[in-house]
Amino acid sequence: MSAYVIVEVSIHDHEEYEEYKKLTPGAIAAYDGKFVVRGGKTTTLEGDWKPERVVVLEFPSVERANEWWHSDIYTKAKVIRQRAAKTKMIIVEGA
Repeated sequence: MSAYVIVEVSIHDHEEYEEYKKLTPGAIAAYDGKFVVRGGKTTTLEGDWKPERVVVLEFPSVERANEWWHSDIYTKAKVIRQRAAKTKMIIVEGA
């Protein structure tokens, strides 16, 4: 069953975040993941949620998404993102 990593990002160091964006595609692909959404324009339909940036990744399974998250290949990028932005991130199982 597919799994989705849903991310809300608020960037406070845009220059450093650009370095993160360069590193992530290879790390995601190494774990059979792909971008579904990568920072596109959002429209709020209900509530007061106004995210600065939303990213959605698709992986073949929750296990594969967790392997990516904990991988050595993603760790370098993760450290950069954690310095450059405030992030909320979840994994959700697909239907």
